[in-house]
Amino acid sequence: MRLHKINLAIAFAAGISLAALGGVPAMAMSHGGGTCGTDKVIEIAEMGWPSAAALAHIHAIILGDGLGCNVELVTGDSVPTAATMLAKGTPAIAPELWTGTVQEAWANGVADGAVDSAGLAISDGAVEGWWIPDYVAAANPGLKAVSDLPEYAGLFPDPDDPSKGRFYSCPPGWGCEIANAALFEAYNLKDTYNLFSPGSGGNLDASIARAFVREEPIVFYYWGPTALMGKYNMVQLDMPANDPEGWACNIDPDCGPNKPMAFPTPPVIVGIASWLKDDAPNVVDYLGKVTLTNVEISQMLNWGDANKADAKETARNFIETRKDLWSQWVSPEAADRISAAMM
Repeated sequence: MRLHKINLAIAFAAGISLAALGGVPAMAMSHGGGTCGTDKVIEIAEMGWPSAAALAHIHAIILGDGLGCNVELVTGDSVPTAATMLAKGTPAIAPELWTGTVQEAWANGVADGAVDSAGLAISDGAVEGWWIPDYVAAANPGLKAVSDLPEYAGLFPDPDDPSKGRFYSCPPGWGCEIANAALFEAYNLKDTYNLFSPGSGGNLDASIARAFVREEPIVFYYWGPTALMGKYNMVQLDMPANDPEGWACNIDPDCGPNKPMAFPTPPVIVGIASWLKDDAPNVVDYLGKVTLTNVEISQMLNWGDANKADAKETARNFIETRKDLWSQWVSPEAADRISAAMM
């Protein structure tokens, strides 16, 4: 737990570059004309989870084809992306930034004028927590809260260490990895469970889906909106109400001990580097209009899941089929350019 916290603190303090943290350019688009307002390359963070990745590609299409911006997708995740935005102003856009685990550093960055929020990425908010399948909840009515987990460790045996249960946490680099480690420590689960990292968002999804298909027990971290949450019936385990001061202490390497509590539910924002407001106000105006509901995002992701589409294909399908939504974010002329580019 402490190692994760120290790594986060070092990342913010030192301003580690995205490339040094594993981020590399993923896609570049450059178009003439339009109303971008800047010739600078606008880097967009493509996060490791489906909704954020699809949104990154949607922005790349609209800013590139519609506004004529020179855009580039770079790989990223919550912690390293926030760190480099704060330290270096790049990437310029984080399409779906969950600030709960970086809230103090992000708030300081906003106060210092380094970063800002262009608006809400998810208009009706998101959900984050620890879950079990509905069939597990029905068969074990006593398992209602995270505090009940030690009593049920034998229900979720770790294949690599059957003497303990396995809790499926977040992939490395995700902000929730830090939060889950803090809560794992706060609930004193180390004697009865192993904190398991699935390695990637895809592996986490695959582990959850496999358990549901086989109707096997599993306890795991997850969030919404997601295609998987819409597909399977998950039951959230109760946690005490979130306390902002306590949560800040949980993710602070110099504070402790960690306290059990629910995840915070801060708005999921479109994070921007502040230089965009001066250099490309039209881009910031566009980003301020881009907000989708849980249902709209889930519909987009469900199509991608059903068609085994990657983030780029999912974004393209959204552009081709949901002009009723995205055309409200741009001028009619930009909408025409985007539609023409899809042909």
